[in-house]
Amino acid sequence: MSTNKIFKSNDIGIDLGTSNILVAIKGKGIILNEPSVVAIKNNTNTEIAMGAEAKDMIGRTPESISAINPLKGGVIADFVATRILLNRVMEKVYKRHKIRKPRVIVGVPCGITEVEERAVEEVVVQAGAREVYLIEEPMAAAIGAGINVAEPTGNIIVDIGGGTTEVAVISLGGIVLSNSIRIAGDNLDEDIINYVKKKYNMIIGLKTAEDIKIELGCATPVMSEKTLQVTGRDLENGLPKTIIIGSEEVRIAIEASLAEIVEVIKITLEKTPPELSSDLMAQGIVLTGGGALIENLDSLINQRTGITVRVSEKPLEDVVNGTQKALADLEKLRTVLKYKKRK
Repeated sequence: MSTNKIFKSNDIGIDLGTSNILVAIKGKGIILNEPSVVAIKNNTNTEIAMGAEAKDMIGRTPESISAINPLKGGVIADFVATRILLNRVMEKVYKRHKIRKPRVIVGVPCGITEVEERAVEEVVVQAGAREVYLIEEPMAAAIGAGINVAEPTGNIIVDIGGGTTEVAVISLGGIVLSNSIRIAGDNLDEDIINYVKKKYNMIIGLKTAEDIKIELGCATPVMSEKTLQVTGRDLENGLPKTIIIGSEEVRIAIEASLAEIVEVIKITLEKTPPELSSDLMAQGIVLTGGGALIENLDSLINQRTGITVRVSEKPLEDVVNGTQKALADLEKLRTVLKYKKRK
């Protein structure tokens, strides 16, 4: 078998996201999409569950078990838990698709440090990669959303993930300007928790807050008010309590965080070189990541910036799809890779 055929069967793209980890194999598409959560037995650091099964354990585990999201703000916060999670993910991929020692491209946030880069790289190598390439998530998302990043035309992409919002102006195969803030989907969940606590004197969990965000989240008032029945714990007596919460309440709860996201977009636009500003007006803003699914967020950004906004067709998959496309044409897109290591 030729070397090229080995590479074709062994190339893997990973979106190591704060909320979800997605894995794609070149030529096969996305083959794994799981929450970035692992449940660990505390005294032995052994894995009990991962992904959706582990996420369902959050807030329900005894003291001997921890259900952990080891990634915060798009980077590794718990190295041991990340290694356990990624080892399990890679083991699943290897076993199911009978591959060994793959080349791996991993999407990473723009603002991570060299130390954080090395941490990501080390975990992926320990999980069995032969070679590791890192690509900045906005670049991967732009490629995945169908933008021709090699053209001498300015494009702006806004990637709202679980832990970070990243805004990047891209031209000629590189990121001309970028800004990153650690305000994104997870912060919106916290906003909803705090709102319910303050208004209803009730505590809800992160999973419940996320469900509320998905069902009712909106950036501007909606034409038809939607409601959701929510159960939590009454702070006065500690007993279960049920309320009805509406989409307008959720809009108010997340309003401040969305305003900060809009502000970082405006700052990026203001700092864009004049030669590219006209391109951005013509091309518009591309919105991707899970936060792109907040109802009317595109309208809010358009109102505040005066630039047209389009939501990517598959915002949750753009980063991992971008890694696939980079793998498919690695030589042509090698310049977009931020860092690489050969083992």
